[in-house]
Amino acid sequence: MTERRILATCGGWSAARWGDVEFSPLQRHALELTGVSGRRIRVAFVNTASGDQRVDEGRELAAAARARVDAVHVRLFGRNQPDLREAVLGSDLVWVGGGSAANLLAVWRTHGLDEVMREAWESGILLAGTSAGALCWHVGGPTSTFGPVSVIDDGLALVPYALGVHYDSQPDRRPALQRAVASGALPSGFGLEEGTAVLYAGADPVEFLTEIDGAAVHRVQREGADVDEQRVDARLVG
Repeated sequence: MTERRILATCGGWSAARWGDVEFSPLQRHALELTGVSGRRIRVAFVNTASGDQRVDEGRELAAAARARVDAVHVRLFGRNQPDLREAVLGSDLVWVGGGSAANLLAVWRTHGLDEVMREAWESGILLAGTSAGALCWHVGGPTSTFGPVSVIDDGLALVPYALGVHYDSQPDRRPALQRAVASGALPSGFGLEEGTAVLYAGADPVEFLTEIDGAAVHRVQREGADVDEQRVDARLVG
């Protein structure tokens, strides 16, 4: 049976000694999770949430070249891939960048990329990303797309959980997730501190990871009309 996996992170891209950025420990771990050997790993970068900025693409392609990874960008603003399905399904890893989760979901659905991503997941391609690129795989979670932090509930729901990103760095997100879970507006889920991640196999969270020593993931569960939050230690990678 094909293993369906998602690595949802609140990390990615480290400052580079040479050049602008390089793969962070969590991104390097994502490369390892592909299990590819004997050839170069193929990565599809998707930066819809930030509007497909060309300057970001240049930095990412340079980082991929230094890491000896074959990379393409799946661009929907000024579209660069005539066949989205071919571009995504030809990859071993899809890495989705941060920005506006609400805009990402709307544009993906306009182009049918939401269904392509589901097909990629079902075929065993590792789906991963940071911030909005992590939230999108879930039922929903807090977003700052509209200015003040609010909650979206129309994520792709490949995993049946809520997700809160920037859990320790943007103070309004934590209570927003707790309120949404307590009220039943969102299912139980996880809050990611900066530098942390949750790995799913199918619908199950199987590992909690961090690229920052001491950072943690928080399990947020509905308990009656209230919410219970528990800190979960994460394994340091890199």
